[in-house]
Amino acid sequence: MSNSGQLVPDETKVRAGFWQKARKTLGRVPFTEDAVAAFHCATDSATPLPIRATLFGALAYFVMPLDIIPDIFVGLGFTDDAAILVTAFTAARMHITEAHRERARAWLLKERAALQT
Repeated sequence: MSNSGQLVPDETKVRAGFWQKARKTLGRVPFTEDAVAAFHCATDSATPLPIRATLFGALAYFVMPLDIIPDIFVGLGFTDDAAILVTAFTAARMHITEAHRERARAWLLKERAALQT
């Protein structure tokens, strides 16, 4: 995954593009809620630095417009993102709290409601 030396560049990429990417993938990928919960965990100062670095590294990959399998390929485009995110979620699972998940669910509800209006 990511190391602590890469934390600042990864965090900068994620903070700049995460919400736009999360909105774009809403309803298109099954891991949006997990990605949003991971974002909240990564931005939580109580999360240990190595876990934050791992999550920001995986989320930076998710946010990047070009990666190993471009997201424009229907059915395949998010498989590489999913593999990297699942690995990071597994490493961080003890640190992604119910509060992070609740914030993710609240954001998803708000965004889905906005799409329906």
